[in-house]
Amino acid sequence: MENIVIAGNGSAGIQLADSLRTEGHVGAITVIGEETHFPYHRPPLSKDYLAAGKTPRPLPLRATKFFEENAVDSRLGVSVTAVDRESRNVTLEDGSRLQYSALVLATGAANRELNVPGSTLGGIHGLRTLSDAEAIHTRLTGAKSVVVIGAGFIGMEFAAVARQRGLEVTVLEFANRAMARALSPVMSAYFAGAHERNGVKLKFGEGIAGFEGRDGQVTAAVSTAGQLYPADLVLVGIGVVPRTELASAAGLAVDNGVVVDGSMRTADPAIFAIGDCASYPSQHAGSRVRLESTQNATDQARHAARAILGQREDYAQLPWFWSQQGTLKLQIAGLGQPGDETVLRGDADAGKFSVFCYRNGELKAVESVNHPADHMAARRLLGEGRSVSPEDAANLHFDLKAFSREVPAAA
Repeated sequence: MENIVIAGNGSAGIQLADSLRTEGHVGAITVIGEETHFPYHRPPLSKDYLAAGKTPRPLPLRATKFFEENAVDSRLGVSVTAVDRESRNVTLEDGSRLQYSALVLATGAANRELNVPGSTLGGIHGLRTLSDAEAIHTRLTGAKSVVVIGAGFIGMEFAAVARQRGLEVTVLEFANRAMARALSPVMSAYFAGAHERNGVKLKFGEGIAGFEGRDGQVTAAVSTAGQLYPADLVLVGIGVVPRTELASAAGLAVDNGVVVDGSMRTADPAIFAIGDCASYPSQHAGSRVRLESTQNATDQARHAARAILGQREDYAQLPWFWSQQGTLKLQIAGLGQPGDETVLRGDADAGKFSVFCYRNGELKAVESVNHPADHMAARRLLGEGRSVSPEDAANLHFDLKAFSREVPAAA
């Protein structure tokens, strides 16, 4: 019997089930989710969910009636433990087996864990799941001093929330700038300055050497510079690793993610991978990449649904990202690199501007702060493979929105 099995019920897995029905699939669909929680949106966990004075409520990915109305078998609190490619079945944690006509790995990623002295003390948390957020929200109520390990998106979003709650916040980052993997040096410096003006203490070039505690609870973080930072709550945000265990055990290629082609298909024609766990050939990067974003997860899910149902087309959606840090909304279109040439458009002092990133004279990415019009124009241009000159990008009298809406001349 035809049955599409989806391992993972995050944004990628649930969107895939939705898209399969939208595209006309009438066979069985089974979604397997490890958590006992009803499928929920993850991005708010590091922002609104932790805000002071709010009763935490996860935002569901779909209404409960979606699963019944679309005949989607949603199984919670159970994981896929093995894949038998020859027999085309998966073994679940409870020992049961499911046959599949197509298997989609939407297993996501897991937080990278610390392994330093004291890292098992109470009060030290990662932030990826609803259970993580619930534990942190409870801890925030009585906290006074917070240490954040890692100045990536999650760490900086959490730092902004903690400051809004009036807590003392110190961020330890081994690199020499904030969000270095994702942002240009110009934008990175802007956000560092904004956080510091808001009272966050940023310690670049300092990693974590260990923790001190009392009665099993953390009391301080010790940096690689030998400095002691008081903490009754520590957030660890040092990145993630793709969950590729199932693929690897099944003999599928893994290279910083489950290796897939432009259809999100592995070397096994019946197995696909999407979202945070998938390494795919990006037309925009010009290389194989693995992206961690809700947009990428949902777009790949839509693409994989069409591929499962027989359409042949390479995935070509433009990557874009966003982050809310206090009053600053960061939006990124495209994929920049640290060595890109940058052009500023707008007024950074007013907190409303964009950084245009160029490589070999071609526009590759645009980072915007509180400027959604620039972001949407950038998505149109980059999505169509078009560029705008650095001179025009810097000129506020140049109508970027109108230019982005122009129909490209036929070749």
